[in-house]
Amino acid sequence: MKGICSSERIKMMSLMLFVGTTAAIAQNSAGDYTAGTTALGTVTTEIAKYVPYVVKLCYAIAGVVAVVGAISVYIKMNNEEQDVKKSIMMIVGACIFLVAAAQALPLFFGVTS
Repeated sequence: MKGICSSERIKMMSLMLFVGTTAAIAQNSAGDYTAGTTALGTVTTEIAKYVPYVVKLCYAIAGVVAVVGAISVYIKMNNEEQDVKKSIMMIVGACIFLVAAAQALPLFFGVTS
């Protein structure tokens, strides 16, 4: 026990925990949470502004994946490679995921059109 208490790492961790706890208590000594609540409200409205752009970006990425995947599958079919079916399944899965993510994103942030 004596070796553990004299360790420099333990001393430094104890000091950091004490200072961090003191700073956290000092920031909200009166119990007034209005500043944090206002900041969270502001962040929520700012994120909600970007959701439609991210949805359109997901659709654009899905389109690019579909076009590049179709070209890749075409090349594989012309070269008579064996894993064409696997490539098709991966591309379709990626496109379905991107479209589903674009549909779920507004619901996740509570944005209605």
